Amino acid sequence: MSEFEPFYKPLDDPEGARFFATFSTTGPWFADVQHLGPPSALLIRALERCARGRPDGAAMTLTRITVEVLGPVPAGEVEVRAGVERPGRTIELLAAEMTAGGRAVLRARAWRLAVSDTTAVAVGQAEPLPGPEQATARPERPDGWLPGFLDAMEWRWLRGWLGTQGPGRAWMRQRVPLVDGEEPSALQRLAVVADSANGVAAPLDVRQWLFVNTELTLHLHRSPTGEWIGVDAATVVGPNGAGTVSALLFDEAGHTGRAAQSLTIRPR
Repeated sequence: MSEFEPFYKPLDDPEGARFFATFSTTGPWFADVQHLGPPSALLIRALERCARGRPDGAAMTLTRITVEVLGPVPAGEVEVRAGVERPGRTIELLAAEMTAGGRAVLRARAWRLAVSDTTAVAVGQAEPLPGPEQATARPERPDGWLPGFLDAMEWRWLRGWLGTQGPGRAWMRQRVPLVDGEEPSALQRLAVVADSANGVAAPLDVRQWLFVNTELTLHLHRSPTGEWIGVDAATVVGPNGAGTVSALLFDEAGHTGRAAQSLTIRPR
């Protein structure tokens, strides 16, 4: 049994749209603001539950999700709603929104595509990462990184560390459920981890600089599986206060997709 709380606890709501974001969601920058990983996963949970437009009920899969950050996402009560924006037989566009205190804090859009068998022609995947059993567990937090989310995750490092500046490779998995009483989907697990790419590839000292992302975009060529998600990330810092993060995403079966983040960078 984990000593940490689940990321979210459902609140009494007949529509199932309201949740309480616990201390486990709080990020390394500000003590009362959520890390973007858990709320991104909660948006994806809502997207996964959107009714499918295909009348035959054939399988569809989310292949691209973009989460736009409209402002700080506070811990505490949040509400999430999602729907199909553009229905279709083989391609659908979905949208979701998270609100807190009466204002929108996150918006997501996602493409959902019909599943077909392209196993025989699959090509271009990156080489798998060495597995989590070959990585080094480092549960400690560096100076300047606040508790909460970082402690609710298990970290194993192949290259770098949170306190080491530069590109990094790490495996991560949740110590806690996304929603109390539920087993998260593998895609929800991937979203929880993917927003940590700028931490895995921390370019600067967090005690002196803020490098927070204004969005998270996931591109998936294969649905993830399992609990462990691997991130191979690098950050570019430009000369005018902007940066970019690019990451390859893995599960224990191999390469599953890519993540990108746009950063705003400024001194503390």
